[in-house]
Amino acid sequence: MRGVVMHAPGDVRVERREDPQIIEPTDAIIRLSASCICGSDLWPYRGVEKLDGPSPMGHEYVGVVEQVGDQVKNVKVGDFVVGSFVISDNTCEICQAGFQSKCVHAEFVAATIGTQAEKARIPHADGTLVATPGQPDPELIPSLLAASDVLGTGWFAAVAAEAGPGKTVAVVGDGAVGLMAILAAKQLGAERIIAMSRHADRQALARFYGATDIVEERGDDGVAKIKELTGGLGAHSVVEAVGTQEAFMQAVGATRGGGHLGYVGVNYGVTIPGFDLFLAGIHTLGGPAPVRRFLPDLIQLIWDRKIDPGKVFDLELPLDQAAEGYQAMHERRATKVLFTV
Repeated sequence: MRGVVMHAPGDVRVERREDPQIIEPTDAIIRLSASCICGSDLWPYRGVEKLDGPSPMGHEYVGVVEQVGDQVKNVKVGDFVVGSFVISDNTCEICQAGFQSKCVHAEFVAATIGTQAEKARIPHADGTLVATPGQPDPELIPSLLAASDVLGTGWFAAVAAEAGPGKTVAVVGDGAVGLMAILAAKQLGAERIIAMSRHADRQALARFYGATDIVEERGDDGVAKIKELTGGLGAHSVVEAVGTQEAFMQAVGATRGGGHLGYVGVNYGVTIPGFDLFLAGIHTLGGPAPVRRFLPDLIQLIWDRKIDPGKVFDLELPLDQAAEGYQAMHERRATKVLFTV
């Protein structure tokens, strides 16, 4: 099969990889219908995250089940499925508490499987994959693909920040996850949603998803602007969806005392001054999103056409043009790239 492999920073190739095979009786093999590039894939592409040799890429995926192991009960051959970017059994105590990304069998799809490919083996298929109500119309596939990571991650961030009725929500980051957090905050009933963005195209999409205000300032100036818009108090709920030092401290500063910060930006080199966090007096919750917790509800919202997260994809390319997709996202010519397989 064809699959995307990163050999070094900036060096992305589409190569022949071995077809996946059933290894464990809880495995499933899926033929991918679409996959995409995540913002976190840019960390190794830019040389921030070290590569230990050639690495299969991709962790967001939708497709059709081709084969299942003997112990797989929840999905069957022919089902169209959406999977989380973290493998989980969905039965352990941590999964049952709603944190499937920390399952005792947790495995990052990006690290070992790589779904920017034609096929993939999904371990713990019953706990990781969710079947759609039927075969989706083609126009729904981008939205279902978004549910695999960025929509689920943005939704978790909004939930972690306790976005809801009567709340003012500020979202730091205008990438795909930040935009999905805006969508989620709107669906959760937030009264006011402030998007922090300097890019006109992303500002327009943020408003489409529910943003009521746009703030272009960053760092301390961004914090000051949020406080100006909130009577000097800061936002009730803040989402950090970038993963840089400036973004994280901006999010901490923009959260009012007693407020909630949901952080989901994959961070490198971020250090949080303990005393600053102590003085902030805020609730914090974040990390790798337990997308599997939200998948059934998100799939239904998409199926019923109540949300349209697929608009976050602004460049569609065949898998063979993966290198161009990475370059486009690296240069910010695209917010999120979808690969047709």
